Amino acid sequence: MAAIVEAKTAKYLDALLPRRDAVVREMERYAAQHHVPIVGAACSRVIYQLARAIGARRVFEMGSAIGYSTLWLARAVGPRGVVYYTDSDPANAERARNYLRRAGVLSRVRILVGDALELLKSTDGKFDLIFNDVDKIQYPAASRLAVPRLRVGGLFISDNVLWSGWAARPASKDDVETQVIQKFNRMIYRSPKLFTTIIPLRDGLAVCTKEQ
Repeated sequence: MAAIVEAKTAKYLDALLPRRDAVVREMERYAAQHHVPIVGAACSRVIYQLARAIGARRVFEMGSAIGYSTLWLARAVGPRGVVYYTDSDPANAERARNYLRRAGVLSRVRILVGDALELLKSTDGKFDLIFNDVDKIQYPAASRLAVPRLRVGGLFISDNVLWSGWAARPASKDDVETQVIQKFNRMIYRSPKLFTTIIPLRDGLAVCTKEQ
């Protein structure tokens, strides 16, 4: 991942982060060793803080991998909340289940295995927050599906929207993923239903509030 924030500044920000608990640190080590993409502690703190700020109790994750962001969100919603975990890999789901159990938040999580977009379609009700971290090719479709499922005032948050800096450059004809991310970013800023800010933290975090 290319640096979005200047290297010394990024190192300084990381150094400020409080030490995470043992389960979170183990997840971070596993992700680094096995090249599992996770949102990371800095962005997870933003997501946690925003979830707490809006009093989120019902959260849907589109793409959860080993459950790193799931754990942060499960802590944010509290014992009366629920987070829907989704991943297409049963092995990821089982690993996430183990981490969440050890962290004491498994009772707040519903683990769903399959395509995140299809799982959202088959899950009833509105949500306070939807976190989007699916395959980047799916981002525009994820937005079209997720926004109607949010309550007014709810949050649609997406990771990787600066795409290692490539989103800020003209995309080549064969760079489909960058083209899709650029399209997605235009969509969420132009949508009359959303108030959008992209935070240039780590790989870019888009925070959208549903306005209507």
